[in-house]
Amino acid sequence: MIVGVDVGTSMTKADAYDEQGRKLASAERASRLEQFPDGRVEQDLEDVVGTVADVVRRVVAEAGDREVRALALTGQGDGMWLRDEQGAAVRPPISWLDDRGADVVRGWQDDGTLAEVYRRTGAGLFPGCHAPLLVALERDEPEALERATVAGYCVDALVQRLTGVVTVDASDASLPFLDVVSRRYDDAALEACGVAQHRGLLAEPAPSGAVFALDERGADIVGLPVGTPVTGGPFDLPACAVGAGLSAPGDGLVIIGTTLACEVFTDRVAPDDPDDAAGPEPAGMWLCTPQDELWLRAMPAMVGTAGLDWLLDFLGVGIDALPELLEGTAPGAGGVSALPFLAASGERAPFVDTRARGQMEGITLSTRRGDVVRAVCEGIAYTAKHCFERAASSVDRQGTLVACGGGSQSGPWAQIFADVLERPLVVPDDPGLGTRGAAITAARALGDDVDPAAWAAPSRTVEPSADAHTCYADGYLRYRAHVDTARSFWARQAQGFRRGPAPARP
Repeated sequence: MIVGVDVGTSMTKADAYDEQGRKLASAERASRLEQFPDGRVEQDLEDVVGTVADVVRRVVAEAGDREVRALALTGQGDGMWLRDEQGAAVRPPISWLDDRGADVVRGWQDDGTLAEVYRRTGAGLFPGCHAPLLVALERDEPEALERATVAGYCVDALVQRLTGVVTVDASDASLPFLDVVSRRYDDAALEACGVAQHRGLLAEPAPSGAVFALDERGADIVGLPVGTPVTGGPFDLPACAVGAGLSAPGDGLVIIGTTLACEVFTDRVAPDDPDDAAGPEPAGMWLCTPQDELWLRAMPAMVGTAGLDWLLDFLGVGIDALPELLEGTAPGAGGVSALPFLAASGERAPFVDTRARGQMEGITLSTRRGDVVRAVCEGIAYTAKHCFERAASSVDRQGTLVACGGGSQSGPWAQIFADVLERPLVVPDDPGLGTRGAAITAARALGDDVDPAAWAAPSRTVEPSADAHTCYADGYLRYRAHVDTARSFWARQAQGFRRGPAPARP
């Protein structure tokens, strides 16, 4: 069997698969995410390693006496996991949710650095990626950079701890400094961001199909024999696409998880021209995949299930109440609409705006809890449509659209996505496609001729409702107008338009 491990932002999951892709055992364990009032978001590398050790041991025990052919790793991307030569953290890993680089990104928007980097690598910079984090750490914690030998990501931190090898998967390295066609770092992009002096902290991307092996320390951590093959990547966005059985240009995936990630396969890299005043602004990313001539045009928005979880907690209800709340309301949410931008670091796709904040309008005394919940769910679906409009502009056609992640398992919410996107939505019964994609990647790296159909999880198809078409078509136009108005407001607010003298009190 192959054991796939997906290290998410707040949960680590392991699944064991046999050679036909049948799931034999599963285990999961929560990890700690430290969120500070000033917008910093960090994790604990030792805690993450501990979760991996726990779920791997439990899965192996549950699956019985089967030989583990490989340990296949995937997990969250972006952020910054600074380590020393032994793989120990020199400071707590910084999450992709972190906000400390927001002022850097705003400055780069103003001086053209964002456009220059996008022109060179197709990467839309946001606060939680390497470029602004390197600048922020050089400003605030230069000693951490001095102690570090590698500035990497979650998956390669685990590879180093388990195998002793310093490497990185090309998918993780894709943002922000990699030329994704040549799979080499673009030195001019590093110079544009003012971080060329830290080039030595970036590990060289591993070739496609790279296989590593557990060393003695790694074997002791996960309880597997020394020499057990290990694969490290792709990270969770491409891994889920592989696990969904997608690969044809035009095939798309929407991950309704902590991140609302919308991505489309393409066989060409063609970033929008950032100098075109009439064109879209730099945002999103182009990601390398396990196939050298295939890429993902990805729009990973900061909105997602975390916003819905916050709302349900705010209303004092659990996630099990979601179906009833949604089914008790009609499309359009009783006139209530929402901008679901709740991340402290703002938004990164389909536009970059560190000042983005949530808004809700249309509330009256007759508004019910279900209307508010549906408005947020519809707002997140509208964001997905906005993301796909950006992503699909760079591909030739639309193919199969698959949805995964915890949010896809809600029947009423999946219906909202199908209705808003106006596309049939394939929803696998297994929402966690990351471990499956990691295991498929490992099987291919070991030389197996993997049949994607055999490995595909059972699924259902959600058809869009003709009855909801007009409502959601109009709703999307209002949503886009609302976003434009809000962005203008955020910009004026940042310029201090409220700093005038206080009005006289009557």
